Amino acid sequence: MTSPLSERTITIVKATVPALEAHGLDIVRTMYAHMFKDPAIRALFNQSHHGETGSQPRALTGAILAYARNIDNLAVLGAAVERIAQKHVGLQIRPEHYPVVGNALLAAIGEELGDAATEDVLAAWGEAYWFLANILIGREATLYADAAGSDGGWSGWREFRVEEKRRESDLISSFVLRPVDGGPVLRHRPGQYLTFQLGQPDGDTLKRNYSVSCAPNGETYRISVKREPMGQASNWLHDKVQVGSVLRVAPPSGDFFLQEGSKRPVVLLSGGVGLTPMISMLESLVERRVDVPVHYVHGTQDGSTHAMGDHVRKLAETGRSIRVTTFYQCPRVQDVLSESHHVDGLVTVDWLRENTPLEEADYYLCGPKPFLAAFVHGLARVGVRASRIHYEFFGPADNLTEDPSDRLAA
Repeated sequence: MTSPLSERTITIVKATVPALEAHGLDIVRTMYAHMFKDPAIRALFNQSHHGETGSQPRALTGAILAYARNIDNLAVLGAAVERIAQKHVGLQIRPEHYPVVGNALLAAIGEELGDAATEDVLAAWGEAYWFLANILIGREATLYADAAGSDGGWSGWREFRVEEKRRESDLISSFVLRPVDGGPVLRHRPGQYLTFQLGQPDGDTLKRNYSVSCAPNGETYRISVKREPMGQASNWLHDKVQVGSVLRVAPPSGDFFLQEGSKRPVVLLSGGVGLTPMISMLESLVERRVDVPVHYVHGTQDGSTHAMGDHVRKLAETGRSIRVTTFYQCPRVQDVLSESHHVDGLVTVDWLRENTPLEEADYYLCGPKPFLAAFVHGLARVGVRASRIHYEFFGPADNLTEDPSDRLAA
């Protein structure tokens, strides 16, 4: 991705990097405040990422900084642009939304930088914004067209009825979804997610992403949702949604998925509810009868939080060359080693180095951010190439800050 931006714009944008480092988060928060004055724009976003933790504003601040620092070498941002486009498609962001964001961004830069936000600075950032916006709009148009034009695909929101609800652990329940119109569904890539538009009794609308937890079958999807203590959407799904309930769903999205046709060994590594895309991948590998070694390594708190354990064991018995290893961080008295799980304690990079094909495998990771931070960085340190480390996590794509003391979350 080479930049056709003018040299003057490139120079000015790069010169604003120190100001963005100092004031970027304030700019982004002010930008969102402008945008969210419009209820229709506010409804496009997952508001749980804009609360006390502020994960989405921090993520966008980091993205803007990365764009400014690399505006003369945009090829390095290709993967980030693809991830943003996939998220936008899930949320049903459309071309008409981009002027609202652009106007809010420029207004926020002007307010937060004051006299430093000269006409030249605002003009340069306006050009830079629309250059990137047009790249995203073009990529998103392709993704929308592909989803609508494929077998079982659709555009916008489609109604699905809950065909089955099943308790998987003390924290996780699964929901099997079949389209109300009776038609087929787009075969997702194992690892991708669905975006839900959840209408609430108070009139509010929530948007949430949940990984598909089954192999593609062309007829139904399954999601497996963890009840979060303060999770408005997850608690509503667990408490209010029953067999027969109807949910509004966007087509599958996401740039994290199992690579087809690879001859390398596969290591699936998950923590807690991060198992959901891994189950989709494992089912798919078994159905395809893929003839490569597969290692599924899962970590959870104890037997009460261990979801789909019996299902995974049956898959391993059915498939070829599949090895399953489950870690319990704090086993209960009734959790019996070698029966309910295989290892007491936490998954570690050292264990992976000793028990998985480190020098040749593709590693697929999903779990809470501390879990991922430990393994994305840890695997790289022991020699796994970045091209063989694939990961997905819940929430905005801000930087993974390593915290080696916390590798597991239930």
